[in-house]
Amino acid sequence: MSEGLLRRPHVWQPGSSAPPLLLLHGTGGDEHDLLVLRQHLAPDAPVLSPRGAVSEQGMARFFRRLREGVFDEDDLRLRADELAAFLTAAEEKYDVTAGSWLAVGFSNGANMASALLLRHPESLAGAVLLAAMVPFAADEPRDHALAGKRVLIVNGDSDPMATPEQTSRLTEQLRRRDADVELLSFSGGHTIDAGQLPLIKKFIDAGPPN
Repeated sequence: MSEGLLRRPHVWQPGSSAPPLLLLHGTGGDEHDLLVLRQHLAPDAPVLSPRGAVSEQGMARFFRRLREGVFDEDDLRLRADELAAFLTAAEEKYDVTAGSWLAVGFSNGANMASALLLRHPESLAGAVLLAAMVPFAADEPRDHALAGKRVLIVNGDSDPMATPEQTSRLTEQLRRRDADVELLSFSGGHTIDAGQLPLIKKFIDAGPPN
């Protein structure tokens, strides 16, 4: 069964430092898109980069949407479950400690990372969310499911999709479940800002909360 799950297109790059990175691309990207981030953020870390399993007019995505900015939440739950199972299979094949992944996702990939955190807290150690929106409209329960997990949200202050309101709501959702959330804002829109990469590296180098 594990081998079947791993037929999903992906790139695995072994490494010697922790944490292992889970790279999740944006709409229209693929498993190669974010590999360049490794050299900027954690050059010695193992990297797993899967391709989104959904096609929207030929563009790969991690889950379906009803229209721009409106997610198909039923599909998002299904795809998050599938990705969690894929990670379990990858941990076995590539000898990665279960639940040790730090997700680094951009746009659609960031939204999948948030959904994975909220739906399968055991799957990730934390996340860096680039151009991230709220994955689920309903409020999250107040619990400690994300205690000890660090999340960095990096959104542009003029992003038309990942707006300041979205950033605030996402932060609240994650904190309701006891995640340690930090925010980075930059002057710009829906993009990965190169000027933030040293700060993201500093976040990753700091490791888990004491």
